[in-house]
Amino acid sequence: MEDDILTIEEVAKYLRVSERTVYDWAQKGEIPAGKIGTVWRFKKSEIEKWVNARLSSPVKQTETVQQVRVKNILSPDRIIYIDHSTKRDAIVELAQNLATAPQIKDGSELVREILKREELMSTAIGRGLAIPHVRLSSVTDLVMSVGICKNELIDFQAIDDTPVRLLIMIAAAYNQHSYYLQTLSFFSSKLKQREVRDSLLNSTNPLEAYNILTNE
Repeated sequence: MEDDILTIEEVAKYLRVSERTVYDWAQKGEIPAGKIGTVWRFKKSEIEKWVNARLSSPVKQTETVQQVRVKNILSPDRIIYIDHSTKRDAIVELAQNLATAPQIKDGSELVREILKREELMSTAIGRGLAIPHVRLSSVTDLVMSVGICKNELIDFQAIDDTPVRLLIMIAAAYNQHSYYLQTLSFFSSKLKQREVRDSLLNSTNPLEAYNILTNE
C-alpha cells in the first residue's frame, strides 16, 4: 500500500546504507520521517518521492563526464527485448541477463536481491522508466543491463501511473557507493529526454539501442 510505514531497518535495506546513517538523516531532518514515541517511522510513499527527487537532481556535468562511461558498464549483449507482461517476470529475465556479466559472481543472489528490493519499494521513477538496482559484495565492479519491453508493465505502481516500458538494471560492489549513485542519476536524467526514450522503444536490435545509449 502507498501509506505503508517502514522501520529504520527497512529503509536502510532499501537505500543500501547503514541503519545509523538513516537514523542520523532522520535526526537532522534530511529524510522524511516521524517519531512514534521514541521510535522513528517512515511513510513508504514519502521515501519513494524522496528517492526519486534525489535520482532526478542534476549531477555536475564534470563529474558525470569523468566518471560515468556507458561503454565501460554496458555491452550490446546486455540489451534485451522483453515480451513479458508482469513486473516480476521482466525483472527476472533482465537479472538473468545481467548475471552473465563477468562482474557478477553469484547470479542467484543477484536475482533474489533485485526482487527483494522491488518488493520493498518500486523502482519505477515515472515516464515509463524503472531502474532496479542493488549493491552486493558478490559484484566485483559496476555493471548494467537494459530491458526494452514490448508490453506495458502496469504493475510497477509508478508515481505518475505511467506503465513501465524501459528497465535499466544496475548492480555495483559495496564500495562503489558514489559511482553507484552517480550512475543512477545519470540514467535517470538521460532517460528523462523523450527523444531518447522513444528512440530506444523504436529500436529494432540491441546494437541500435546500444548506440543510442552510448552517444554521449
